[in-house]
Amino acid sequence: METETAMEAAVTRKLMLRIVPLLTLGYFLAYIDRVNAGFAALQMNQDVHLSSSQYGLGAGIFFLSYVVFEIPSNLLQARFGARIWIARIMISWGLISGLMVFITGPWSFYGVRLALGAAEAGFFPGVVLYLTQFFPARQRAQIIAMFAVAIPVSSLVGSPISAALLGIDGSAGLRGWQWMFIMEAVPSVLLGIVLLFALPETPETTRWLSADQRAWLVRKLASERGGARVGHASVWQIMINPYVLVLALALGGSAGVSQALALWQPQIIKAFGLTNMEVGLLNGIPFAIASVAMVWWGRRSDQRGERMWHTVAPLALSGFALLAAGFVHNLAPFIFVLCIVLIGTYAMKGPFWGLSAEWLAGPAAVVGLAQVNSMGNVGTFITSTAIGVIRDATGSFALALLPLVAVAALGCVGLLVVASGDAGKRRAKLVQATGEL
Repeated sequence: METETAMEAAVTRKLMLRIVPLLTLGYFLAYIDRVNAGFAALQMNQDVHLSSSQYGLGAGIFFLSYVVFEIPSNLLQARFGARIWIARIMISWGLISGLMVFITGPWSFYGVRLALGAAEAGFFPGVVLYLTQFFPARQRAQIIAMFAVAIPVSSLVGSPISAALLGIDGSAGLRGWQWMFIMEAVPSVLLGIVLLFALPETPETTRWLSADQRAWLVRKLASERGGARVGHASVWQIMINPYVLVLALALGGSAGVSQALALWQPQIIKAFGLTNMEVGLLNGIPFAIASVAMVWWGRRSDQRGERMWHTVAPLALSGFALLAAGFVHNLAPFIFVLCIVLIGTYAMKGPFWGLSAEWLAGPAAVVGLAQVNSMGNVGTFITSTAIGVIRDATGSFALALLPLVAVAALGCVGLLVVASGDAGKRRAKLVQATGEL
């Protein structure tokens, strides 16, 4: 047992040091390129004459092309290999993100956002699939949380950087928001080139693992493939599998909240009468706290060996906090409520993707993880667009946050239905076993 434990610790340490930081940095840059429109809007909307509804539609329309290309992207990753495909995604989205410099109105804004969604499609589920091919099941919530922590960290670090870049206004004839898009697109392209040479393709071809370590890892991963809820099936059967749909509903609750807030939160905070730099600094506080909570909660899920309630509880917390946000009208308590909202929506991600990886195995994971992520992000399109429409119609950000409460509640309900059904099946098996005795 000691030898097994020592081998697992040695292999995990090498994988964490060689793979996770590069992929986390990649997602960090991806998320900045995805949501930096939230800060650009502080200048851009007036420059190119975007209303709140038009901005909300453009912010959300990203997810339409993102959803359409998620499953094809994962299938192509399975064909061409993760190393080439993940690098391709990064390089293409970096280049397209830089095209935001040239938008002149709502239609060009919609077009670039659609292209950006298509370019980035498949990155997150592709990386989650890649990580499940290297890390044993009992470590996945923590590992995925360490990867996905790039989401709140991107807003924590990116907020003051984006705010500062807005200040480079008028240099070389470009507005600050145009410089922001240029300066934040270049690193994505450069890292994509690095990943092309740095990522190992499979455990069997990982040169920096010893022969014994590679053999142990391959055996360990193979031994864990028998407990999945969704196994071999056609693409269509996996897409409509009830477990896949429930997972997508739950992710919609989390992503619909976190990504909509990432796109709208700077404008909500700006409404309190702050400068752009003050917005940048305050906007990062909830994401800083959420980052710590996210990694800690993922580690706790691994230590307890429990996924379902570690997913449901924080999602419910974010829903209740969002409901309370409508009754808060002063800046300090509002920032506090935002902290609670983001703690909940980000803390659930590690256990959630650990649960998804346990339910989906082998070929099913290629399609299933992409379907979960793509359908889950439909919630983001709905919430981002709805916030803009409600804000234009009512002038109230408090009312505009209500769709976020709805998607969080639906996600909780979906998971609770599955938890109840699983408990019923366990009771039936126990009764049957007792009767047979």
